[in-house]
Amino acid sequence: MLCSGDKNIGLATWAIMFLLISPTLFSTSSISALDPKWAAKKKRMSLKVRDMFYHAYDNYLTHAFPHDELKPMSKSFTDSLGELGNLKLEHLSKQYKGLALTLIESLSSLVIMGNITEFERAVNWLSDNLTFDVDVRVNLFECNIRVLGGLVSAHILATDSTNRLGQRVYNNELLSLAEDLGQRFLPAFNTPTGLPYAWVNLKYGVMENETAETSTSGCGSLILEMGALSRLTGDRRYEIAALRALRKLWSMRSSLNLLGTTLDVESGEWLEHSSGIGAGVDSFYEYLIKAHILFGKDEFWMMFQSAYLGVQKYFRHGPWYHEADMRTGMATFWQLTSLQAFWPGVQVFVGDIAAANSSHREFFYVWEKFGVLPERYLLEHRMVHPTERYYPLRPELAESTFYLYQATKDPWYMEVGESIVNSLNQYTKVEGGFASIRDVTTMQLEDHQHSFFLAETCKYLYLLFDDSFLSGRNYVFTTEGHPLPVLSSWHERLPQTYLPSNWTSSESIHQAKRTSAMSSRICPAIPLNSQHPNRQIESACHVLDAREDHRCLTDEDCGVDGMSCRRRTCSIAGYCGLWLII
Repeated sequence: MLCSGDKNIGLATWAIMFLLISPTLFSTSSISALDPKWAAKKKRMSLKVRDMFYHAYDNYLTHAFPHDELKPMSKSFTDSLGELGNLKLEHLSKQYKGLALTLIESLSSLVIMGNITEFERAVNWLSDNLTFDVDVRVNLFECNIRVLGGLVSAHILATDSTNRLGQRVYNNELLSLAEDLGQRFLPAFNTPTGLPYAWVNLKYGVMENETAETSTSGCGSLILEMGALSRLTGDRRYEIAALRALRKLWSMRSSLNLLGTTLDVESGEWLEHSSGIGAGVDSFYEYLIKAHILFGKDEFWMMFQSAYLGVQKYFRHGPWYHEADMRTGMATFWQLTSLQAFWPGVQVFVGDIAAANSSHREFFYVWEKFGVLPERYLLEHRMVHPTERYYPLRPELAESTFYLYQATKDPWYMEVGESIVNSLNQYTKVEGGFASIRDVTTMQLEDHQHSFFLAETCKYLYLLFDDSFLSGRNYVFTTEGHPLPVLSSWHERLPQTYLPSNWTSSESIHQAKRTSAMSSRICPAIPLNSQHPNRQIESACHVLDAREDHRCLTDEDCGVDGMSCRRRTCSIAGYCGLWLII
């Protein structure tokens, strides 16, 4: 997520958290201010990641398109997104060609890497060939974040004047496809609770005797894509359905502001009370803060603030996050899961950089120990889970690395990114693409290249080394890595002023400010208004670093972090940041 001084955003600067990675604060032009060796490394690594993306993409087109995903070892395909419906005859099932999932997932990555020609070609093919009128049972959550999110994001990029589509006039075909898909989602929400079924048939709706079990993520992580669809089409049904489900889910939280992992959508009862920040729950937290930034509702912020404090109080143990019973807060499972690696990125949004850095380093320690990040790692025994040893090319560590680099500009995070890139090329690259790892202890491969490798893993690694796409733009990235623009027109109103219950007073280098980043949500170093362009609003205790490029010789060259009020220090590499692990 990014924020800049774009006049189209106007006063929509209340989403303070993500301004830590603002192009206004950390301009992409600052690459020239870096040591030449770092500038050269960024160029070299961005090209290396680009090569990775096209190795995966080209092999998908050659061996799997238009099916969903590539099997890189056998150079074949899998239609992994949906299950063929019971009503489909056998001879028809042979004609089913998938939903071109990997192509849809690759659209925004193509734009970010500057390949508008290939983006246009893909848009034209989807416009002419993609249909959702198929007897396929899909997972609502996965289809929402991958297909609906990919189409909505690509539509926005296709209508962006800077991405001029050349040969053919674009007539909102991707938006029409997205709207058609959104309408096919709506029957899933017809439950007594408003919580959607986890599975829906694209042709026939919810099937008879459909399972009522779903996850917290499955019914609480729909608001970005469906809300954006409503904003683009003017049809509020999609946002209303997703918001109703989210509100119902939030009402089911415990007195500790914790939620479980799985629930029954018909009865509204929890099925699994143990929970954490990993699988089944992760994107619920992510979407609360991102929905607040994208749509400007105070309601999302209040939910997130309570949920975040609950996580920090009951799940956190030093740099690690274990699982706990939502009713008592008592620890249940002491384990690291690879999906948890998204959490440092979320912490960047709220300015909790010290905690983000601490957890990120532990995840990277495990990555270095095995060469990749195992799906589940037992903290008590310091060993890989005996049955979940795999690594399916997940992006979460790369994602958090990107956000932390944008927030701090410490080149150590580029070193982390380089290590991730080298590991992926060493252990997962095969002639036909990139394969998942079945067992991280032996590096035995599995014949599957997930679409999120192109949608997220390659994208975040590329942005780590080349963020020029983000210059002067404001985006929220969905949990599948699809960019959605932060627009003032999508905000229903300016937020209410928060009560001064959490204010701190501190002398900044300009003047004392009585404000709090967590209460007033003001961007550091953003002009207050056009009448006072030189007056800066500073969050909490914010004191600027001595130099604009954040270089330093001693700690005295560093200021005070505006989000946590912690003193920034000078790293060994000579950059100011929150490096002290507490």
